[in-house]
Amino acid sequence: MKKVRKAVIPAAGLGTRVLPATKAMPKEMLPIVDKPAIQYIVEEAAASGIEDILIITNRGKGLLEDHFDRAPELEARLAQDPDKAGILEEVVSISRLANIWYVRQKETLGLGHAVNRARNFIGNEPFAVLYGDDVILGGDPACGQLIRAYEKHGLGVVGVKEVSRAAIRKYSSLKVEPLEDNRFRCTDMIEKPQPGQEFSLYSILGRCVLPPEIFDILDRTPPGANNEIQLTDAMKELARGPGIVAVDFTGTRYDMGSKLGVMQAGVETALRHPEIGESFRAYLKELAATL
Repeated sequence: MKKVRKAVIPAAGLGTRVLPATKAMPKEMLPIVDKPAIQYIVEEAAASGIEDILIITNRGKGLLEDHFDRAPELEARLAQDPDKAGILEEVVSISRLANIWYVRQKETLGLGHAVNRARNFIGNEPFAVLYGDDVILGGDPACGQLIRAYEKHGLGVVGVKEVSRAAIRKYSSLKVEPLEDNRFRCTDMIEKPQPGQEFSLYSILGRCVLPPEIFDILDRTPPGANNEIQLTDAMKELARGPGIVAVDFTGTRYDMGSKLGVMQAGVETALRHPEIGESFRAYLKELAATL
């Protein structure tokens, strides 16, 4: 079995749920304290053993490329100040996280269409998909949890969580049965179910590991929900055939495509931050006492 060495990060969305902040800035560049959301996702992939990453972008996303590039002028200025040696190393290390390539999705025709743009990059290898909207923070990288399940079971893997009955209308619903520990066998799924169409309240949230056969399936997948080519519709064929493993991953997921998710990510990460965590906690307590 081939190892999972490559990952795809779809980051071509317009960020309409967090306008006007995303009018000129990609939503993937929204900061979580002192790092943009996309950096947390790339760091997760790298910590999971991923070596090569393809980021799917579109017009107006050049800031993503700049962030993972070297910045000679900035680095030269930081190098002049011995007190900034730590931040200099941190800035330089961003460009060394992984080998990163970029391709544009010239038309926003859905997540499945975006992932299909990675065919030449992936070749005949299994690969991880880390959704650009979803930052997942925890001690054990979520992507790594899925890769371990793929290596054991040899099937496509999706990262799942139980969501509310109201929330599942926005996501997908999976037909699952217990497999072992926090893993399930998935045999069917539906994207954005209407009331009464739900298989369960388990939904795919932000992470997958897929075999290269998914590309041929995507080629024949017609537009689905929202008249877009849905990755879920293609994965459904895998689920109904050989099956898919669903992993109820550990870690906290933040929806960086929503205003509430952006604020939750910032506040909770600030509370854990080694530099400002203690002061920020004291500030929140003081603020809460005055409201």
